[in-house]
Amino acid sequence: MAKIIEMPKLSDTMETGTLARWLKKEGDPVEIGDMLAEVETDKATMELECFEEGILLKQYVPEGAQVPIGGAVCAIGEKGERAPDAGGSDAAPTAEKPAEPEKKQDTKPEPTQTQEKPEKPQETVTDERIKASPLAKKLAAEKGVDLSRLEGSGPNGRIVKKDVLSAAENPPTPAAKTAPAITFASLEDKEIKVSTMRGTIAKRLLESKNTIPHFYLQAELDIGPLLKLRESINAGLAGISAEQGSTKFTVNDFILKAATEALRRVPAANSSWQGDKIVQYGSVHMAFAVAIEEGLVTPTIRNAEAKSLRQISAEAKELIGKARDKKLTPNEMSGSTFTITNLGMYGLDAFFGIINPPNGAILSIGATVKKPVVDANDNIVVGQRMKVGLSCDHRVVDGAVGAQFLAAFKQLIETPSLMLI
Repeated sequence: MAKIIEMPKLSDTMETGTLARWLKKEGDPVEIGDMLAEVETDKATMELECFEEGILLKQYVPEGAQVPIGGAVCAIGEKGERAPDAGGSDAAPTAEKPAEPEKKQDTKPEPTQTQEKPEKPQETVTDERIKASPLAKKLAAEKGVDLSRLEGSGPNGRIVKKDVLSAAENPPTPAAKTAPAITFASLEDKEIKVSTMRGTIAKRLLESKNTIPHFYLQAELDIGPLLKLRESINAGLAGISAEQGSTKFTVNDFILKAATEALRRVPAANSSWQGDKIVQYGSVHMAFAVAIEEGLVTPTIRNAEAKSLRQISAEAKELIGKARDKKLTPNEMSGSTFTITNLGMYGLDAFFGIINPPNGAILSIGATVKKPVVDANDNIVVGQRMKVGLSCDHRVVDGAVGAQFLAAFKQLIETPSLMLI
């Protein structure tokens, strides 16, 4: 008997989902575990997983339509079976199919059919038509892999991470080396529809800024000792295989660990405002910001205080991969008690993030900068410094508590061996 697949609740605050793209079409056979469509929630774009076997009999909503939780999305049944009537208003889309992708193509010079190899515009248009996950696109850009030459092994021929890694390990021999073309983004007037996720981000940030009394603290840290420890650890792990537990630690791994240990020392900073009470949490659920195409998501490492540097590093890498590949679950994006945001990789010296409710504070990490400093012997030497900013909810975290947290974080960064004990 045909079964109607309904819109699931993919995040804790989700009310509707936008069906961004169908990955299966009507008449396609589907199995348990197949990805039916990409759904944009208020937090991320995620894939709608199939839990039935059979034929996709009918799509009840077009791409770009908003569907409330529990609304009919599609029907799956046996070949030749008639799709049931979705019934009710839930099956009706509340938005027209958007035309953003077409608009983007229309604003660029369209090649004629006789043009074999036009210049820059054709490269841009071709890239937009390639079916690849965000992580695959990022890896391809980093490793110089041409996605147009790959055959995807994912659902509906989609290029995924392993396809890019395989191509990077076995690159084709180029016929001749040519200088890479310099491309520039075209400046043009355009209207960009606000996505469900972007709208929710705007709403939450406005609410945070308008209802939470922020105050800000800043400290400059000597990150030289941490960089030396990281280099030493990674060099020692160079000869160990992945199967034996080898991993490369990033600076961000140490920051996550140091912030967790600092919250253990200053538990009052691991609190949230709950109206008639302040809740001080007994566990550190550490969230960290990850930028993706649709906006910003904050995956959470739960019970970070009970995890080693290696465990935190491995979990952070897994969550980042899931975020960029749109695989994060609602549970992995909720329940945080503290958040870290890092823009240091963009060369930004210092900044202050907006608090992520219901957290009582957010720690902002700036870039590592080489600068002249005065050492313990009053000599001017080259030092490596990092500025960090702490935005605090003054209802929860007083100035003294915020200062104590930053002092503990500073000590752990400048004497990084302490966080390994």
